[in-house]
Amino acid sequence: MRSSENRSAAFVAEMEGFASPQVDREEQLATRAAWLYFVGGLTQAQIGKKLGINRIRINRLLAQAREQGMVQIRITGRLADCVELEEKLKACFGLAGAVVVPTPPNPALIPHVIGAAAGNVLAERLKDGISVGVGWGRTLRLSLRSVPRRPLRMLSVVSLMGGLTRGAAMNPHETASHLADLIDAQCYYIAAPALADSEATRDVILAQPAIRDVFDRIKRLDLAMVSVGDLDPKSTIMQVGLVGKDDLASLQKAGAAGDLCCHWLDELGHVVDHPLNRRAIAPPPLALKQIPCVIVPSGGPNKVRILHGALHGGMIDVLITDEATAAGVLA
Repeated sequence: MRSSENRSAAFVAEMEGFASPQVDREEQLATRAAWLYFVGGLTQAQIGKKLGINRIRINRLLAQAREQGMVQIRITGRLADCVELEEKLKACFGLAGAVVVPTPPNPALIPHVIGAAAGNVLAERLKDGISVGVGWGRTLRLSLRSVPRRPLRMLSVVSLMGGLTRGAAMNPHETASHLADLIDAQCYYIAAPALADSEATRDVILAQPAIRDVFDRIKRLDLAMVSVGDLDPKSTIMQVGLVGKDDLASLQKAGAAGDLCCHWLDELGHVVDHPLNRRAIAPPPLALKQIPCVIVPSGGPNKVRILHGALHGGMIDVLITDEATAAGVLA
């Protein structure tokens, strides 16, 4: 009898293993290590002993867990210096809200810390029945790691830009799709490139009924989260090949400080006179100003001028940035 029960149990276990999806062993190990460290309160040495691996690997697994968004840390304490900057930003630019986080020692981590704060801000504003517009960029992509997965009813997500012609994690369509997946929302895309090859082509694309439908939805948005781009050669827009070196030079000559949804502005928020602005397949800054709440998470020394422009032009309702950037914008 016992032998028969053992065989039955073995068969069930085997079938369950066969039917279940394959699990990434490294991801499972990283998740277990993160749980033991952040929730269980064990030291790295204790975790290593428990899991049978050395401390160096434990350290790497914890870093992997943070990098991949398995661990979401929310700090509720407020820093007086940050609060002071928030109040100054709101008073100076008439903002509905501002969140300023400490600037990390490593500049490469600025998008991560701002993204974590932005995800929390966005999550708090998501509710049934609203329509949300989403831009693109590294900080926005990172922010979605802090948006908890939860189904919402009758909510739609609209991508605010045309897409890239090749697959990439930074593709505007990917960002919108990821958010829609997290909250079980309907997703709408601008089925066209972010930049047309000419003004005439852009006009033809914008005249298409399917594209007009998406732009009509943009006019009815309740909330939008977008980022700004700078003119650094290492910027996202350069890395994905959306603009070239010649474009960069001519934009600088035209007085551009950076872009907001593929529309280039100067540091006072005026749309610069440049051919790229007449090729963009995205709502212009004036259209963004009609959205009840526009959240902009962005930071770093290269973003000071374009953030000042977007703020001065009244295109931002809630700014999420770091201390050094906030101080630079106010200066």
